[in-house]
Amino acid sequence: MRLTTGRSPRRATPAVALLLAAASVLIGAAPAHADSIRDREYWLDDYGIREAWNVSRGAGQTIAIIDTGVDGTHQDLAGAVVGGVDFSTVGSANGQTPVGSDDSSHGTMVASLAAGRGRGTSGVIGAAPGASLLAISIGFSESNGPSSDDQIADAVRWAVDNGATVINMSLTRNTLEWPTSWDDAFKYAMDKDVVIVAAAGNRGSGTSQVGAPATMPGVLTVGGVDRNREASWDASSQGISIAVSAPSEQLVGAVPGDGYVLWDGTSGATPIMAGIVALVRAAHPGLDAANVIQRIIATATPAGVEGADPIYGYGLVDAAAAVSATVPAVTANPMGDLGEWIRINRRAQAVTPEAETLAPTPSASATPGPGASGGGSNDEPFFTLGLWRDVGIPVLLFAVFGASFVLLVLAGVRQFRAARRRE
Repeated sequence: MRLTTGRSPRRATPAVALLLAAASVLIGAAPAHADSIRDREYWLDDYGIREAWNVSRGAGQTIAIIDTGVDGTHQDLAGAVVGGVDFSTVGSANGQTPVGSDDSSHGTMVASLAAGRGRGTSGVIGAAPGASLLAISIGFSESNGPSSDDQIADAVRWAVDNGATVINMSLTRNTLEWPTSWDDAFKYAMDKDVVIVAAAGNRGSGTSQVGAPATMPGVLTVGGVDRNREASWDASSQGISIAVSAPSEQLVGAVPGDGYVLWDGTSGATPIMAGIVALVRAAHPGLDAANVIQRIIATATPAGVEGADPIYGYGLVDAAAAVSATVPAVTANPMGDLGEWIRINRRAQAVTPEAETLAPTPSASATPGPGASGGGSNDEPFFTLGLWRDVGIPVLLFAVFGASFVLLVLAGVRQFRAARRRE
């Protein structure tokens, strides 16, 4: 599989690709001035995140970053990464060695927007600075190891088994469909009450429509908007599965080596949303995943057409309202039921059972006729039911029709002779 990034992606046949519309180096390894980074995080105030911190900072929640690995040594992520694993076969066992030849910094950028700690008033602070992170590194380049599809399935299960309450997926297959291995893995996460947050994709990176996992029922899919809160042309795709929108342009993120970049893409909108989900879960620990998602979409600022707009979803996320507003409870995930989808749509792919060998019921017995391989006693009746069906009935029908024909002929002869006598 090959990773595709940038505004002019290489044509390849990747199973999974990252979602980065554009990135440019902002500051190198040198420490940043107190305001040069933090002041660029316009979304903290514009989307109610800073206000939401008065209620919750995400403490007690764990966000799994399934990506290229997270550099937990970055100054803004100190203490944030509490566990990790590598499924790429080329990273470190703890998932903290960035992997990939095209954009190994992607996972660190994503992680910083979800739960960056910052440093006082400087550096990148995530939407949920009190949440913890799991660093899960995936191989997005062609290799002799497991396919990226299989890595994703394994990563989702590992995240659930290691305490994730939120899973961030800033990636896409660039197809509406997904492999069957994802059915069980994603349903496992949903059955365990984990919220999966996925990026809608970027038109600027060649993703013209939302692709899996963002098309999967039950997933919280994130679209992107620009600084003016309007749908981003390059840094967001569109589709009916979008749940809500968040900023995806002029984002600042941390990269390995204590550096920073400015970047665009729903890869950045998604961890901002994942952080907000952590805020809601921390503020309302009794809510299940379905009602956490319901709070997000019910409190969103309307945009586009009423209801689930294919560009904005249910609107623009409002973190402050999501953690504080009164929202009626729901009994089902408003983004759909993956289990029901599987039941209906995978039926045709079910394994066809082997043909059964028919046998008499326990209360019946079969007796071989004369000449059968098993032989038979002299007391066995010649006209068994099978022989009567195969021979007796046809002979009887032939005799009946033959006799009828003869009678008709005789009647005709009699009438002819009677007519001759009258003449």
